[in-house]
Amino acid sequence: LIDDLKAVCAGYGLGNSSSEFDIITQAFLYKYLNDKFTDQLKKVKPALTEGENWQEELAKMDDDEYRLLEFELESNAAFLFPRHFITYLFNRQNDPEFAKTLDDTLIDISQKNSAIFSVTTGGGSKIQLFDRITEFVKDSSKRDDFARAIINKLVNVNFEGIMEEGFDFFSTIFEYLIKDYNNDSGGKYAEYYTPHSVSKIMAAILVPESVSDVTIYDPSAGSGTLLMNLAHSIGPKKCTVYSQDISQKSSNLLRLNLILNNLVHSIGNVIQGNTMTAPFHRENGRLRKFNYIVSNPPFKLDFSDDVDELKKKINQDRFFAGIPNVPKKAKNKMAIYSMFLQHIMFSLADGGKAAVVVPTGFITAQSGIDKKIRQQLVENKMLAGVVSMPSNIFATTGTNVSIVFFDKANDGKVVLIDASNLGTSIKEGKAQKTVLSKDEEKHIIKTFVNKEAVDDFSIAVDYDEIKSKNYSLSAGQYFEVKIDYQEISFEEYNNLINEHKSNIKNLFLDSTRLENKIVHNLENLSYE
Repeated sequence: LIDDLKAVCAGYGLGNSSSEFDIITQAFLYKYLNDKFTDQLKKVKPALTEGENWQEELAKMDDDEYRLLEFELESNAAFLFPRHFITYLFNRQNDPEFAKTLDDTLIDISQKNSAIFSVTTGGGSKIQLFDRITEFVKDSSKRDDFARAIINKLVNVNFEGIMEEGFDFFSTIFEYLIKDYNNDSGGKYAEYYTPHSVSKIMAAILVPESVSDVTIYDPSAGSGTLLMNLAHSIGPKKCTVYSQDISQKSSNLLRLNLILNNLVHSIGNVIQGNTMTAPFHRENGRLRKFNYIVSNPPFKLDFSDDVDELKKKINQDRFFAGIPNVPKKAKNKMAIYSMFLQHIMFSLADGGKAAVVVPTGFITAQSGIDKKIRQQLVENKMLAGVVSMPSNIFATTGTNVSIVFFDKANDGKVVLIDASNLGTSIKEGKAQKTVLSKDEEKHIIKTFVNKEAVDDFSIAVDYDEIKSKNYSLSAGQYFEVKIDYQEISFEEYNNLINEHKSNIKNLFLDSTRLENKIVHNLENLSYE
C-alpha cells in the first residue's frame, strides 16, 4: 500500500516533493482508522456487521441510535460515521467534485475526533488529524482523478487482520512508512530516527522488571521511536506518554506512532513547542517530574536567538552547569545536547531513570559544562552507567555516540561498557552503517543489568573511583592493563637483544641513505 501510494504521488508530479510525506502518511492513517473502527465494530456488534452490504444497512440507522455505539467501542479508535467509510467514497467516486468530497470527509473525521486525536502547540492551538490532501495537486483539473486514484488504492487492502499484531510488527511498518521522509535535515530540532537496536537497548536497561502506572517523557521526541520502545517494555496500558518537540512534522509522526501502538490515550500530551525556552508539561505550577525519560537530542544546533531567554534567572536551577557558547563562525555548532541533559536531570522524579544519547566526547571532556554535568551526576549519586556504541551506529552522522543512563536510586556500582568493537558494517544508501546482531544486543543488556565485569568490554566501578579518574566515564580508563610474562633462558634473551640491535642498526643505515639521497636531489634541482 505504501509503495502504491508513492506511485500515485509520482504519477501526479508529487514524487519526492515535500507534500508527498503528508499525503502518504495521512492516506495510510485514514485507511488504518477505517479498518480499526470496522474491526472493533465487528467485535462488539457482530449482528450489525453480517452480510455483504452491512455498511449500507448501518447507514440506515438513526443518528442518535448510531451515536450510542461510541460508548461501546474502545477509545483508541476514531469514531466514524458511514459517510466516512472508504467504501462509501469508492461507490461515489464518479460524483462531481470528488476531490472536495474526499477532503471534506477527512476534515469531518478530524473535527469529530478532535478531543482525542489533536496535537497541541505550546500556545494551546490544536493541530488536526488530517489536511485537505488533494489540494497539494496544484492543477485543480487533476484533483478529482488524484482523489480517485488514492481511494482505489485504499479500497483494495484490508488491515483488519493485523490489528492484534504487536509492537515489533507495527514498528517495522512505521519505519518503512517514514524511511524516506524522516531525516536529520529539517527543523530547529533535527528529526532524528533512532535505530531500533539503540532504542531497544535503552528500554531494556531502563525497565528490567515489571512496573505500572508510570509516566514516560521525551523532551526531543522526534518520531517517537524511543518512547514507543519504552512504552512497549512497560506495557501501553501501564504508562502515560508525554513529549515535546519543536517540529510539527515530528509531532504528527509521533501521533501516528501512538495510534499504531495503542497509545491513543496519550495523544493529548504530545506538544509541539520549544522545550528549552518554553517547557510545557507542568504539575502544581512547576515543571512536571517524570518516572522515565528517554532522549536522542540534537547534538549541535543554532540556538543563538534563544541564549538571552535561556540565561534568565527562572532557568538557573534547570541549567545549573551553564549555557554552551555560541561559536562565532559556526552558530549552528552550538553544543545544545548539554542543555537537554540538564533539562532531563531537572525533570527526573525521585527514584526516576533516564537514558540519553550523547556524543562520546561528553564522557571524557576535562572541563566546561560537560565536566560539570558528570560531576553533578556522580556527586548526587544518580548515575547508572554508560554504553559507548560502535561508530556509524547512526547512518546519518559520523559522530561516535554513547548512551548515558541515569538512576536517582543508584547508590551502588556504576556500569561502564565499551561496545565500540561490536556490530557489522553495512552500506545504507551512500553511507556506512553499523548494525548490532540480536545476540550482541542481548550481551550489552545482560552485562549492564547484571553489572558484570567482562575483560576489555565492561566494568562496574563505585563513585569514588570515578572521582579519582577526574569523573571520566570511559570504560577503557578503568580496564586493568594485563601483561603476559613468558619465561626465557639467558641465551634466548641475548639472541633477542642482538636481533633488535641488528634491526635498529639497519634502520639507521636506511635512514642515512635516504637523507643523503634527498639532500643530493635537492642540490641538483634547477630553476627553469
